[in-house]
Amino acid sequence: MNYKKTSKFISLILRHHPESVGITLDEHGWAVVEDLIRGVSKTHPLDMEILEKIVAEDEKQRYSFNEDKTLIRANQGHSIPVDVELQEMTPPDVLYHGTGLKYKVSIDAQGLLPKSRLYVHLSLDTETATKVGKRHGEPVIYTIDAAAMHRDGYIFYRSVNGVWLTRSVPKQYLRVTGDGSF
Repeated sequence: MNYKKTSKFISLILRHHPESVGITLDEHGWAVVEDLIRGVSKTHPLDMEILEKIVAEDEKQRYSFNEDKTLIRANQGHSIPVDVELQEMTPPDVLYHGTGLKYKVSIDAQGLLPKSRLYVHLSLDTETATKVGKRHGEPVIYTIDAAAMHRDGYIFYRSVNGVWLTRSVPKQYLRVTGDGSF
């Protein structure tokens, strides 16, 4: 059985609206599994077996359990203030960001901003960035000079699922992929 709608609903709850099913997250974004199952199952099929399947099979690895599977959290993408205990890391020299063409003028003027999220999400490769960009219409892929940003004091994190995160990317570190190198 496909639990894609249930997974998306869980993502919405754990990243943005835990109160919508009557749960709270701790300061690190953890929710009590029993409470999540109780809240979600009112509108979507969910029990522990289904939740374990969703966590294990999620292609984007959105979720993590604690060791005894009594707590669950989203790995990144929050719009609510939580500390998912990311470790500061040195990024690769180049990272990528995929978005829709409709956002290009704004990004070219302001750089990449997290908008409603806590961080800007960056990819290791253009293929992943293109997939992300296509979710927003005609894709535009930006290349980020992560090495220069890091040298200039910007902090990077890598989420459990491999997504690179930073607070913002000023426009001087951006170029549209294919428009020359840094």
